[in-house]
Amino acid sequence: MYGWIFRHLPGPKWLKVIEALLLILVIIWALFTYVYPPIHEHFNQVTVG
Repeated sequence: MYGWIFRHLPGPKWLKVIEALLLILVIIWALFTYVYPPIHEHFNQVTVG
């Protein structure tokens, strides 16, 4: 899968590495912004009274 993505990125090898790193950073940002907060609210239940 990673090889497929790397082959389909445009440009020379050094540019592909930069693009792949940016792609990873965008995915991490999206997870922390849109995916993890709702999951955290769902599991953030305090049971100690």
